[in-house]
Amino acid sequence: MTPLLQSVADYYSDKVRTHGATPLGADWNSAEGQRLRFDTLLRIIPVNLSSVTLDEYGCGYGALFDHLRDTARQAVEYLGLDVSDSMIGAARARHHANAFRFHLAAVSPRVADFTVASGIFNVRLKASTAGWEEHIATTLEAMHAGSTRGFAFNCLSSYSDVHKRQTYLYYGDPCYYFDLCKRRFSGDVALLHDYGLYEFTLLVRKKRDL
Repeated sequence: MTPLLQSVADYYSDKVRTHGATPLGADWNSAEGQRLRFDTLLRIIPVNLSSVTLDEYGCGYGALFDHLRDTARQAVEYLGLDVSDSMIGAARARHHANAFRFHLAAVSPRVADFTVASGIFNVRLKASTAGWEEHIATTLEAMHAGSTRGFAFNCLSSYSDVHKRQTYLYYGDPCYYFDLCKRRFSGDVALLHDYGLYEFTLLVRKKRDL
């Protein structure tokens, strides 16, 4: 693991040890906001598919797996990945699951239909802007390579109120990432910046399901 990822892993391991398997333990303010992010990301999956494979980068303690179990419109074969061993330990303990469900890794070992990531680009700590943006681009390349139908991710927005920003967080330019995804990955990209949070979501579809 790179020093950059190790610092992020340590940050989240400390959070889950302090606050437990809760939204606060994953550095979210509320369960409501967490569910809203999940629903927005899952718009990448067309309703007409009866079953899909789904990878999640930054799975934390497995909250998305719970959300899928409660709300999924189709059968989902899920694999969660995280760089924090404490997070993976919490996910396996909560769901009585092994490495085939929750995997300690930065990149998926398989190719899935879809890949999603919620919040993994927010906490940069002491990383430089250039270094963090290189990390984001590398991660998006991995998500693209590991998805046959598409991927989705969110990020804090550069349109956030300046006086409310935190120096250890990263605020991305949604127009920059829209352009990056259009140029590198697919002509079918949706930018969502209208769901009431100080962030944006990008849905990158590799093929249109009609």
